[in-house]
Order: sequence, then C-alpha cells, then structure tokens
Amino acid sequence: MITGMEILGSWVRGWAVSRATPAPVTEPDGYRVDVGLPGHRVRYLLHSPAAVAARARTVAAPGTWLKTCGARSSVLASLTPAWTAGATEYLMACDGPMPAVGLPPGYAVTVTGEGPVWKVLVSSGGDPAAHGQVAVASGVAVFDKIETEPEHRRRGLGRVVMHRLGEAASASSSVLLASEAGRGLYTALGWHVVSEVVPAYVPEGAT
Repeated sequence: MITGMEILGSWVRGWAVSRATPAPVTEPDGYRVDVGLPGHRVRYLLHSPAAVAARARTVAAPGTWLKTCGARSSVLASLTPAWTAGATEYLMACDGPMPAVGLPPGYAVTVTGEGPVWKVLVSSGGDPAAHGQVAVASGVAVFDKIETEPEHRRRGLGRVVMHRLGEAASASSSVLLASEAGRGLYTALGWHVVSEVVPAYVPEGAT
C-alpha cells in the first residue's frame, strides 16, 4: 500500500514511463518532468499550494505547466497573471484488483504489450470504441489515457478497459489522475480520491 506524498511520486514516475518522457527529477517541493513537447515543455508536480507562489514567479516560461496537490482556491490565489488555470483533476489510488466485468455483445478486446506498458483496445466492427494503457513503475500500476468514444459510452466499456489493464499490470497498488467526468467511474470501481490536483500553464507565445 502506498500512502501520503508517496502517491504523487508513484504517479509521476509511472506517467513518465507511460508517456515515454525522461524520468522525473526530484525537487524540494515535488518533481519536474522535462516533457519537451510543443505547449508542454516542462511540468512541475507540487506537493502543496505553499510552493505555488515561488514557482509561479520563477518558472513562468511559455510551455511550462504546474500541477499542484491541494485546494483550488489556495492554488489560484498564488498564481501570477501569466498563468492559465485548467479544470481541477483528482489524484486517486486503489489497492487490490479491478472488478471483473464481461464484454458487451458486439465488441472485441485486444491487450498488447509485455511491460512495463500495456495497452487495451475495445473495438466494434473494427472501429475503436474505448482504450487505455497502464505503466508499472516501482511496483505501482499507473493507469493512463482511459477514454471511451462518445457513441459507445454508458455500455460498461470503461470498466472493461480498467479490468483488463489491471490484469495485465498485476500490481497490488494503483494510481491515476482523473478528470471530473472520470472520477465517478473510478469511485464506482473502488478507487478513492487522495487529493485535488490543480493544473496551470503558461501558453506558448506568452511573453
């Protein structure tokens, strides 16, 4: 079982494996990932809103992201005008296997990968219907990119993806970062919210 601030570290290490970025660098207030993509050059993961004010003043280069564990109001109060805040996300954790669920008629599922990253694709008539992937880092499964196409929602496909990913990863502890829309699904599967996570970024082209 992982607890407390270890969960943020577990998530960012697995996220880096899942997204094939450089390994995160430990900072006094959290972690840094040099993502290197347009609009997402570098990402800082902060343990607490107490670190936001200093980071907001000193790392406000275009393409920089902050993701901070803590209350949204506290994070927003510490940002400078250079930063644009995104929708609140949720750092979630789960111990134990994902509940088993059957595949609805008319769908097929494919699992690919040999570790540390596995991918699950649910298809219908050869077209993608739902997908996701999981990466294992330091024995913790990090679920990532879970998505169901709009025309296939409310058919239990998200549950299928989560179950098959959990089977593939075969880890006793799991973490993920959920949107508001995804939080309900994961809660129903036995996950719990560890912390709110507030994203903010400096857009490319900003001065």
